[in-house]
Amino acid sequence: MSNWFKRNGIHLAIIALFIVLCFIYFSPALQGKVLYQSDVMQAKAMQSEIMKYKAEDGKAPLWTNSMFGGMPAYQIWAQFPKNLTSYVVSFFSAVFPNPVYNVLLYLLGGYLMFIALRVKPLLAAAGAIAIAFSSYNFIIIEAGHTNKAFAIAFFAPIVAGVLMTLRGRYLWGAVITAFFLAMEIRANHIQMTYYLFLALLILAGIELYHAYKNKTLPAFGKSIGYLAAAVILAVAVNASMLWVTYEYGQETIRGKSNLSQDASAGKPSSGLDREYAYTWSQGVGENITFLIPNAYGGESGHRLDKDSEVGKTLAAKGIPQEQVEAAVQQLQQYGLISTYWGDKPFTSGPFYFGAIVCLLFVLGLFIIRDRIKWWIVAATVLSLFLSFGKNLPFISDLFFDYFPLYNKFRAVESILVIAGLLVPVLAVMAIQEIVSGKHDTKVLLKKAAYSVYITGGILLVVLILPGLFLSFKASNHQQVIEGLTQAVGDQGFANSLANALIEDRTSMARADAFRSLIFVLIGAGLIWALIKKSIKQEYVFAIFAIVILIDLWGVDRRYLNNEKFVEKSTLEQSFQPRQVDELILRDPSLDYRVLDLTINTFSNATTSYFHKTVGGYHAAKLKRFQEVLDKQFNNAINEDVLDMLNTKYVITNDDKNQSQRIQNRSTACGNAWFISNVLYVKNADEEMQGINSFDPKKEAIVHESFKPLIDVKKAGAPDPNARITLTKYHPDHLTYEYTAGKDMIAVFAEIYYDKGWNAYVDGEKIPYFRANYILRAAQLPGGNHTLEFKFEPVSYYAGENISLIASILLIGGIGFAGYRERKKVSK
Repeated sequence: MSNWFKRNGIHLAIIALFIVLCFIYFSPALQGKVLYQSDVMQAKAMQSEIMKYKAEDGKAPLWTNSMFGGMPAYQIWAQFPKNLTSYVVSFFSAVFPNPVYNVLLYLLGGYLMFIALRVKPLLAAAGAIAIAFSSYNFIIIEAGHTNKAFAIAFFAPIVAGVLMTLRGRYLWGAVITAFFLAMEIRANHIQMTYYLFLALLILAGIELYHAYKNKTLPAFGKSIGYLAAAVILAVAVNASMLWVTYEYGQETIRGKSNLSQDASAGKPSSGLDREYAYTWSQGVGENITFLIPNAYGGESGHRLDKDSEVGKTLAAKGIPQEQVEAAVQQLQQYGLISTYWGDKPFTSGPFYFGAIVCLLFVLGLFIIRDRIKWWIVAATVLSLFLSFGKNLPFISDLFFDYFPLYNKFRAVESILVIAGLLVPVLAVMAIQEIVSGKHDTKVLLKKAAYSVYITGGILLVVLILPGLFLSFKASNHQQVIEGLTQAVGDQGFANSLANALIEDRTSMARADAFRSLIFVLIGAGLIWALIKKSIKQEYVFAIFAIVILIDLWGVDRRYLNNEKFVEKSTLEQSFQPRQVDELILRDPSLDYRVLDLTINTFSNATTSYFHKTVGGYHAAKLKRFQEVLDKQFNNAINEDVLDMLNTKYVITNDDKNQSQRIQNRSTACGNAWFISNVLYVKNADEEMQGINSFDPKKEAIVHESFKPLIDVKKAGAPDPNARITLTKYHPDHLTYEYTAGKDMIAVFAEIYYDKGWNAYVDGEKIPYFRANYILRAAQLPGGNHTLEFKFEPVSYYAGENISLIASILLIGGIGFAGYRERKKVSK
């Protein structure tokens, strides 16, 4: 045991250092404070009904009616108890507070990768810091994109496992790949996993080329075999989650369009709308933020003060000094001015990799000979090109139209996480190359000088002649002037404010250019010291780690700092019921819906914390429901659709009293009702047209494909005395009691989803069908009966059994690989 500590003491010390760093950065967490994350708050609202029933039953329901009329809970919150990785996630979140564990995983994953690349521990620590503290990693944490952060954290260890396998450590490399890929998939951010897959595909291609060239194809084939087994095992561990996600994905806005009208209007027949997917495209020139964080004005919400040029311009116009700052912030609050001048609708901050990291990356391009360099360069360039989206349509459209699954993802700028991983890798490898002794000192100094000239030259240009390459004008600059003119009533003054804004943007860029230049010069000095061997290697590595940390830490604090933390009580008070909420909650009915028009109801989940809503917030809502929103709610709200969704209450603003008021809708159809007429239609377009104007209490619009499920002879004239009532409500188990003198057709104010919902009359399964484009309906036998709808997705339950078997195999594989490794060491 003592020998083990001797061998691994440095690693344990570095891990301890990482933990300390995380707690220092997030020191408010030690005081019991919590991070306020907007998306996490949205998630809490989405999960409200799920968590309520989880607390009561001990297990979470697989369906929730809290948003969009109802949807599977898989992409909101679901338990996967037979998946090994669920317990690993629970361990980290239980031991370390949020978001300490996120950053710790960034650091640990990066460190493992560099150790797998045979980088010395102190230098590996510097590399891990460079990866972990890249600004985007902190920006997404601040926004509450927890799943995305989790997925990114496992990139590096997956790369470590793949490289180990390709370098001949087949078993151990495959086990590491399988475990961390299983964790990656469990993070449930398929978009991030997909981007990593693209990068690894390039690596495989380069390795195949060299294997063919060096006549080592058998060894390469063996590596691929081990990696294939690792991938299969990781997928199997997550079988239940992947199966339900795939199944659900086909029915969401990422699946096929149901309406031919959309296709004729230029909307995609499958996948996301191109314009929607490309909304957050990285500007081509915006990549200068890798080196100069505020080159494009920083975050959209960057606050200007009274000493800014805009503030001075307002003061010169006669606004009292004590009111200037408030006036500036008012202009920003109303979106009239923003320091960010890129083409994205808004941004929470730039991709900043670090000045020293960029310097070392350029040096790595000059001096590294290993073929891994070409993988890093190729994958980084591809991530840059694809991040441009609408700004480089030739390449983006090629992938969007022809590359499998690529059109399922939005916010294409986020592929830059691949560059954020690989740029530091090449940077660290450059340092490793310097100390390897493979290069002549003069040659190294010459190439190091070139690197300084390139990075330092860019910084000097921005510092001295900022307008040479950067305009500091947004593409909508003229509209900004028009908006300011309308606000201040003076075009000349509006032009002055716009010009002042440009000056503020210029000042921000110059200040950060100067800041980065200082770090580049420090980096140049450290490189010189390494080449000249004037300072001990380990000391230089440690200094690199410290300076890189100082550089990135300083930028990260702009976006994620102590001010973002609040008391737990403050967070709990975020969801305080309004008077209208309390009044609605007095309704004893088991199930009804609410439409809240006081918020942007179809992109905000806050109402779901208290009520089952027609609105909500989710990036993967059901396609049919979205189509109904597009066609029946865009221009005017279709009251018939609200009725069939059993929308009993509408919340609106009472501008006169500056409060909210309730509209009680007596026309709502209820939970279920019998109809007297079925109108058959030929396609989805006619289904949609049918619900434009109809009486949902009397008729149902049904696709003709469901005709075999309706026996017209039995379900003839309606029974006027028939009644159907919801008697028990559970999100994934609804119980109705009904009485009818003959067979009748009932329509239910529940969303149709045939990938798990089953209907039973007195315990016997019966068929059901879709009506009114999105609802369930069924022909019920006459008499007094109990009807149940149960959500029983085979994909979940069968997938869980596969997950259990695969989890056992993975644990066994880890144990066996560890045993083999220990045996090697003991020899």
